Amino acid sequence: MNNPYKLYLVTDDQQDIDTLCEVVSEAIKGGVTMVQIREKHGDVRAFIERAAAVKQVLQGSGVPLIINDRVDVALAVQADGVHLGQSDMPAIVARDLIGADMILGLSVENETQLHEAQNLPVNYLGISAIFSTPTKTNIIKEWGIEGLAKAVQESQLPLVAIGGINDANIRQIATTQVDGIALVSAICHAASPKQASQALLGLMAADSD
Repeated sequence: MNNPYKLYLVTDDQQDIDTLCEVVSEAIKGGVTMVQIREKHGDVRAFIERAAAVKQVLQGSGVPLIINDRVDVALAVQADGVHLGQSDMPAIVARDLIGADMILGLSVENETQLHEAQNLPVNYLGISAIFSTPTKTNIIKEWGIEGLAKAVQESQLPLVAIGGINDANIRQIATTQVDGIALVSAICHAASPKQASQALLGLMAADSD
């Protein structure tokens, strides 16, 4: 796959395991290129169970499975990678634990973090939040389209935009030439995650041709 970050699904930790698997299954049929499992409840056993279930769904699809925050869970289920926030384990320590081959992503929330991250052993950066959203109440900075475009110019690492992105603004996001766009509600809460994913990819492509 030429760009694994293109349409990046981040799961909703409020959905039960069956709904979660159904959403992921439909979303990859619709063209999602990467899946990150996010759990905020701190129940490691449940996290492992959900991650293992999604891994089954992704089997043979070529879509990488990324675990949010938890290196131990990623190693336990042999996921394809880990995504860290600024308050999680330092990227250098995580890289030592997961080895050279796993994908390592890091969220950056302002310019300083963006610049510092360029020298870290990570594969991509999640740039958040592009727009403020109800799911993220502790936003440090709202990048907006201009801020994102500037970040894309400055970063040597691939960038994935996240935060408040939906079918109304995804085309604008795509015009910044950002490597990937991450979505939660626009896919997880869609009547058909498959159709939603196809439509979002269509909107992104409308501008890149």
